[in-house]
Amino acid sequence: MRKWTVAGGIIHDGEHLLLVENLRRNGRRDWSTPGGVVDPGESVLGALTREVREETGIEVESWERKLYEVDVIAHDMDWHMRAEIHLASAYAGDIFIDDPDGIVTQARWSTPAETLQLLAGGLAWLVEPLTDWLEHRWDTGVRSYGFDVTGAYPDGMSISRRELD
Repeated sequence: MRKWTVAGGIIHDGEHLLLVENLRRNGRRDWSTPGGVVDPGESVLGALTREVREETGIEVESWERKLYEVDVIAHDMDWHMRAEIHLASAYAGDIFIDDPDGIVTQARWSTPAETLQLLAGGLAWLVEPLTDWLEHRWDTGVRSYGFDVTGAYPDGMSISRRELD
């Protein structure tokens, strides 16, 4: 089973959240918080800081804390992805995309209502935890979300929630 770790960042100014539009291999587009795969030898926060800079031009100076973690197992596609999503506490810069992977096509600041519209129809493991945070904005603790995926990406997939230990 192929395994990897992803780091995601929540960067907000109190009224707006920074989102990126992703162009997937199959041509599908979706929106998410900035972030990406943690490369071998990188720390989660080191990878996250790099990914945010590449995807948005924003330089995160410090991360406040981990907000939530996501664990996704795709049984039929033989992969297991773990994600850590962190909250930025200090950042600077203007939006400028320099994504070497060519996945991010645009970045923008959006209100919570706009964010929910942009996320509509996205993958459950991206949408549900972020929607939960937008609606509840917890101040302490780390929430955990588990998902099981059956079928093939993207049209034949079935995604269900899974309790984590």
